[in-house]
Amino acid sequence: MMTLAPEELVALVRSVFPRYETDKALVILVDIPRDAASDNPPWQERRRLAAEWFVLLDARKGEIPLAEVKLVAYPDVGSNNADLPADGFLMDGAVPDVAAELERAGKRVSFEQVFAATQLFLAPTELSTTAPLKNAAKRFGFRAATMPGFAAAMIPALRIDYGEVARRVDALKTRLDQADHAEVAFSVASGDEYIMRFDLRHRTAHSSSGRFPDLATAGNLPSGEAYIVPYEGEAGEKSQTAGTLPVEIDGEMVFFTIEANRVTAVAGSGKAAQAERAHLAVEPAYGNMAELGLGVLGDFGLEPIGEILLDEKLGLHVAFGRSDHFGGAVGPKDFSSPAAVIHLDRIYIPGVMPHVVVREVALVYAEGRREIIMADGAYTIF
Repeated sequence: MMTLAPEELVALVRSVFPRYETDKALVILVDIPRDAASDNPPWQERRRLAAEWFVLLDARKGEIPLAEVKLVAYPDVGSNNADLPADGFLMDGAVPDVAAELERAGKRVSFEQVFAATQLFLAPTELSTTAPLKNAAKRFGFRAATMPGFAAAMIPALRIDYGEVARRVDALKTRLDQADHAEVAFSVASGDEYIMRFDLRHRTAHSSSGRFPDLATAGNLPSGEAYIVPYEGEAGEKSQTAGTLPVEIDGEMVFFTIEANRVTAVAGSGKAAQAERAHLAVEPAYGNMAELGLGVLGDFGLEPIGEILLDEKLGLHVAFGRSDHFGGAVGPKDFSSPAAVIHLDRIYIPGVMPHVVVREVALVYAEGRREIIMADGAYTIF
């Protein structure tokens, strides 16, 4: 597996986490399969990568500078953005292939202790830790770069001009903050067109540029997006998020009817549509419109690799499910169990949904001004 050279790894940490005098410790987090049957080769490589990064950074921690680097492994939590378990395990380098071996291979430690004693986190995990680390960062004041599904193919995305990425992301955030709502027009291979309105009132957008200069923050690496949680109606006023959202899943078109920011019906006769209806019947909170995201990395020549961590940063994406970690109202309490908690992105770029085209993204402001920011999948404002 291609990886970063030691000097590149040190430079990456220094770039991602601009220095504070209080920075003393960095922890690398890695999840371990509870069930060997759920393991896969990319996950195995990612675990080895985490152990390798630990060894390299521990040997060169004085160059960052830091007093200590640690590796903490924990049993996988079952789904993306579910809460972390109460405890993890301090490892000395190698990590086991199944969670049942963690007790023997490492030293048990509570995540409360880890969070309280650590200022910086890198999390190259199989299942995303973005939601729990965002919430914990607010409590403990640390900074965290979450890297779910990180793969060698993403390394080029760590070498682009993040100054220009930040300029574009900040320009999008400013517009999302000011907009009353977004209107997104889609067309599908049949020639049919669909419109979605996303209610952006009562919300502040987020910028994710791949750098974390502010304390108490967490987000993805690599990154390059501005995103916002559509208003969910928690203030008593009905959300105006509504329309039909077409999603291509494994080559099958599925159409979600959205009213008041929630899925109310799923159209489609194939297996994907059936699976979506079954999921929603068991977990209604999955039908929450949890994010409208605008990725910019597609303009830097990067291509999708089949991992959400990178692919969502390439263009428009819409997420279903959990939103509290982004400032929304839907969280673990709204799902049937911790393992059922999910925040799932649907990504509207040709390499992921070849039969769906984003014809237009327009932001409409309170005074009625309408600004087209994307046409036929390409930004018009940069």
